[in-house]
Amino acid sequence: MLTLTLERGEIFGVVGQSGAGKSTLIRTINSLEQPDSGSVHVAGRDMTSLAGAELRQARHDIGMIFQHFNLLSSRTVRANVELSLEITGAGRSERRRRALEILELVGLQGKAAAYPAQLSGGQKQRVGIARALASNPTVLLSYEATSALDPETTRQILDLIRQLSKDLGLTVLLITHEMDVVKRICDSAAVMSEGRILEQGPVEKLLTTEKSLLGQALFPLGEIPETSGSVVEITFTGIPTDRPVIAQLARQHGLDVGILGAAVETIHGRQTGRTRLELPGDEGTVAAAVADLRSQGLFVEAIK
Repeated sequence: MLTLTLERGEIFGVVGQSGAGKSTLIRTINSLEQPDSGSVHVAGRDMTSLAGAELRQARHDIGMIFQHFNLLSSRTVRANVELSLEITGAGRSERRRRALEILELVGLQGKAAAYPAQLSGGQKQRVGIARALASNPTVLLSYEATSALDPETTRQILDLIRQLSKDLGLTVLLITHEMDVVKRICDSAAVMSEGRILEQGPVEKLLTTEKSLLGQALFPLGEIPETSGSVVEITFTGIPTDRPVIAQLARQHGLDVGILGAAVETIHGRQTGRTRLELPGDEGTVAAAVADLRSQGLFVEAIK
């Protein structure tokens, strides 16, 4: 049994290893596969109750972009974007107008007459996004859309998706195994394994949840070495990274603080990070140090 709810207008990432069930999930959402039980509601429609023309109409409200672009090599960029509009029976002038409009929106003005073979990987994915948006969907499904792209192009495509979500009011579901996708644009996320959701929620909330799988994946600090002192991990978000937190801790509590690992990332435009510390000392001293850290708005998790 799997329960997943997306808020209107949010960008939601589903992460998991190969075989976790991500492909089945996305195929269930657009009714390419039917669930054994339960129901799937998209934009107010029960997809599991639809068939024939009603189902085809409902699918036009769901755009989808793919890992390998899935463009037709014999069609120009404009003709690729027009494809979904042809299927809905839109007239030629309407198709042309909408295609040129959406190509400008994704930054491909001037490429309408080009063919896929003349485009870079990033440009091909922009065509794929334009095609997905041609029918004015309210929901956008992204299936590993950046895994075939280099890091810089990936950042550009992710930033484009976030901007489009904001400008068009799109609800976006991203299926991915790349943690950088979650870090850069996801409002909420879920960790999936063997067809089940292990945890889900707003990214910032998960980062400050004890034993969060997503938190550990976003900020991997490696194995915990053998130590004689207590080990804690502190997570901060939106707090200036130049604050001398550790130096003050050592000075005020007389601790020889050891740094066992640290990672800092930009999430939602804010500096966010996790640091693993060794705190040698008696139980009372360590408890006072932890209370001090928490009083500064830091999330502290006792590891050892």
